[in-house]
Amino acid sequence: MNDTTQRPALPDQLSVDPRSPHHVAAIFEHDIGIKFNDKERFDVNEYCISEGWIKVPAGKSLDRKGNPLLIKVKGKVEAFYK
Repeated sequence: MNDTTQRPALPDQLSVDPRSPHHVAAIFEHDIGIKFNDKERFDVNEYCISEGWIKVPAGKSLDRKGNPLLIKVKGKVEAFYK
């Protein structure tokens, strides 16, 4: 199992997209989980704990560059290491 002292602190806002300014590659070296309204979600692309929202894909819809369209859902957000 991984040692918790070597894990970086989880930021307030984090994105899966490497082009985003909120992407931190060092965090994705470890398994992280997101709880939204006390249920674990596996489809989260971006989250913000202080503002209380997550961004998830809107079905199979794609934008003109081929990226999934994201919708913002508000609620209680918790991030944790698995």
